Parts: sequence; structure tokens; C-alpha cells
Amino acid sequence: MIMNPGNLNKITTIFFIIFSFSFSLQSKTIEGKIAKIQILDKITAEVKTFEINVDNSLKFESLDIQIYSCHKNPPDKIPEDYVLLKIFDEVNNENAQLIYQGWMISSSPAVTPLEHPIYDLWIKECKVK
Repeated sequence: MIMNPGNLNKITTIFFIIFSFSFSLQSKTIEGKIAKIQILDKITAEVKTFEINVDNSLKFESLDIQIYSCHKNPPDKIPEDYVLLKIFDEVNNENAQLIYQGWMISSSPAVTPLEHPIYDLWIKECKVK
């Protein structure tokens, strides 16, 4: 039996729709309350760990870190944590520059890195309680 290219496109489209729909049936992420982050001071080589509540901020040296949302995959999925944040660098008291805005992912810090000459920051965990 020879397949018509038009039928092949229809079959491919139907398969793609079914495949895409199956991903929408997966369980949703769990909303967390606390983002656990680590900050590396590149000058002193010190690493510090902080826990910041969602909708709160942390002032560390010249950085102002604001946490807006925190999610984690459910236990039956690959462990992954996602944190939505903004980071300002306060060069002086009157001039704060936005240096990062967006989602950070715990397993892939290189995908969404903070670009700063003195500090590295990455997500360790999103805690539910």
C-alpha cells in the first residue's frame, strides 16, 4: 500500500496533537512558599545560603533579591525547582540597576545565569513549608 503525502501529513498532524495533549494531562507543579538560594562571592570564594519567602526580598551586600513565585515538580516527576525573581544591584543609594529578571531553574543554572562581576547566584530549592 502506497501512502499519499497528504494522508501522511494528516497522520503526522493527528499524532502531534495527541502527543501534545498527553503532556497537558501531566500533573502540575507544586507552589512553594520559600526559595532557597546560594550566593558565591567571587572575590572571597565564600558561599552563603539564604531562604527568602515568596513576595519578600533579601538585601545581600549590593544586591536586592526579590522573590515573586516559587514552584517545584511533583514527587513523581524529575526533581526541578523554578523561581521567578528580580535582582537589583545598588551601585549607590540613589542608583539601583535591574541586573536580572525572570525564571531561574535549579537543575540548569547555566541556562538562566546571573551575570555579575562579583556574585554568582543559583537556586537550590523551592520549599513548600
